Amino acid sequence: MAENPFDSVYNPDVLSCLANLSSDEVFTPPSIANAMLDLLPQELFRSPDTTFLDPATKSGVFLREIVKRLNVGLEDIFPDIHERMHHILTKQVFGIAITELTSLISRRSVYCSAYPNSAYSIVKFNDDQPQGNIRFKRIEHKWSGGKCVFCGASQEQYSRSDELESHAYEWIHTLKPEELFGMKFDVIISNPPYQLSDGGAQASAKPIYNCFVEQAKKLKPRFLSMIIPARWYAGGKGLDEFRDNMLTDTHIKELHDFPNTDDCFPGVNIRGGVCYFLWELENNNQLCPPRVITHNKDELVTMQRPLKYDQLDIFIRYGQAICILNKVMSSVQSKVIAPYVSSRKPFGLSTDFTKSKDFHSDKKLLRNPIPCYGKGKTIGYIEQNIIPTHSDWINRNKVFVPRANNIGTELNDDNLNSFIGIANSICTESYIVIGAEMNLNNTEANNLCQYLQTRFVRFMHSLAKVSQDATSKTYRFVPLQDFSKPWTDEELYAKYGLTQEEIDFIESMIKPMELGGENNG
Repeated sequence: MAENPFDSVYNPDVLSCLANLSSDEVFTPPSIANAMLDLLPQELFRSPDTTFLDPATKSGVFLREIVKRLNVGLEDIFPDIHERMHHILTKQVFGIAITELTSLISRRSVYCSAYPNSAYSIVKFNDDQPQGNIRFKRIEHKWSGGKCVFCGASQEQYSRSDELESHAYEWIHTLKPEELFGMKFDVIISNPPYQLSDGGAQASAKPIYNCFVEQAKKLKPRFLSMIIPARWYAGGKGLDEFRDNMLTDTHIKELHDFPNTDDCFPGVNIRGGVCYFLWELENNNQLCPPRVITHNKDELVTMQRPLKYDQLDIFIRYGQAICILNKVMSSVQSKVIAPYVSSRKPFGLSTDFTKSKDFHSDKKLLRNPIPCYGKGKTIGYIEQNIIPTHSDWINRNKVFVPRANNIGTELNDDNLNSFIGIANSICTESYIVIGAEMNLNNTEANNLCQYLQTRFVRFMHSLAKVSQDATSKTYRFVPLQDFSKPWTDEELYAKYGLTQEEIDFIESMIKPMELGGENNG
């Protein structure tokens, strides 16, 4: 009796695998996979020598769509479909699954069987290749100081028993990715995992998609395309070096930007949107700037422009904004409001301070109570002598602005919600402080507060951010004004010589809001 192919293959419980999927394993719709494949020279699919790799396969959609194209493109070379499919699946298409479950799904998508040496596979691999060319190998993290030296994952969360996925992805847990298959690839294409918990506070996570991109570049494929979160545009946690590398990478030929994730991944919410790009080894975008295509539902805006704008260290998302930015920055020169915006924890108090024993709802319990604003304008009182930092700001006029806002994200702009705190007030890190070092009187503080709520300011603020996080750096394009007088959008548009077309663009991006100074919440 012939040996049952399933007897020699580990057969895990699919439900156990499913329960261990990461929340950052976003499956790619076939339409997006094909849009990314459309960026490639289509003659690649007519060559029997082109090799393809997905180093983070989940559903196998990239590999499946590649096989479909090769099946058509190689018909003249291999008229017999069985010979053609055998060549494609054994010589041209390769993948590395990110979990055991996704390896089963991917092989089912590509080989029509989870076990490509079984009777149900459309192509038979040798017995020494039970996974075919779509491999999965459980990898362990390499711990040092409580974190993985390769991906930064938290040892506390990811040091797991064998029955649970380690989420130590093989592609980024090696110094020599070229040895995984021992061959060179013409095309590397993928939708990698996005982040892993790093053990920090408030579900802190470290981005890892950048590791997949950089690892792929090491292999120097002819073409590279990946779909990743767009938060790298402004850098930030673990992404500054990656951002700089991307902005100055001469091999990037095309970038597709989706400010609203739902336009790419229906039903998925990724703050700041997503993008995919085409990287070509022989391309030099210093000679011909890359194409930047912004997707907004069915509307596409295409511009040919450098990714790095002037001397800035961020990517300006909207090409239409560059002319506006040029006009404003050439006028204000270095006089922007950012130097007057506090850092995180302006008074040294964390967000959860409102839950501590030192935060009181009754000021009568304290000798020298200072009003303190927490998340959602929750107000309580703190003894003045325990305020950790910037006690010199307590008696100054200032404006409190939420540390997180929707400006510049795919979410509806709910407004900046700036407000003037009552006299002698402070705040937790739910807010940052603007103007404490400007020696503002009451009128100037109110005018500053209203200025921050104008469409013009919210637009300039949006250019430097792609997430809800609103640090002092995100105010780098907001010009400083004379706050002895109030400012309207009409006055600001006129001051910087904006055209009607530029005004219309700002107002299409930023909705109006009622101005109300300290009464606005």
